[in-house]
Amino acid sequence: MPHIVLLENFYSTFGLQYYTMTNEDKAQFDEDGSYIGSASLSPIPLSVGSPIIRPEDKNKIKANAVVAMHHYAEQEIGMLKKQADLIMQQVREIENRLSVSERIYESDMRFTPIIGQIYHLYEQDDHYKMSLIGPSEWGRSKTMGKHVATIKLLGDHTWDLIK
Repeated sequence: MPHIVLLENFYSTFGLQYYTMTNEDKAQFDEDGSYIGSASLSPIPLSVGSPIIRPEDKNKIKANAVVAMHHYAEQEIGMLKKQADLIMQQVREIENRLSVSERIYESDMRFTPIIGQIYHLYEQDDHYKMSLIGPSEWGRSKTMGKHVATIKLLGDHTWDLIK
């Protein structure tokens, strides 16, 4: 295949990569190296009017792929970090609700609380008391002490701080 050797020498002279043929490509050449396959599928230009066949710059292809890979990986990592932050915020809220609920259950409660009902927590003499009566509803005659929070019993028997 003298034509192939000439092309290899031509490409190497200009520092270009030469197209390496597969066995299917080699089957389309006869003994003297002339191409006998379809002109539209030729791996080499057959005439002056043939389209220019430029070797692909594999380093550029790899570099573009690596840039795209990093771009999309950074997007995914950013989304996962946002989701993790949201989950951690939810964990902190549940831990806070649990801590508040434990303090509320340690308070003086003289009734059984009902889910969804709003209650008021008061501090009097270093302990807590829970009441159905809000701070503005007492009038002048009686108070339960310092109003600490307005709370609501949730379905999981934890308490939500309203005020």
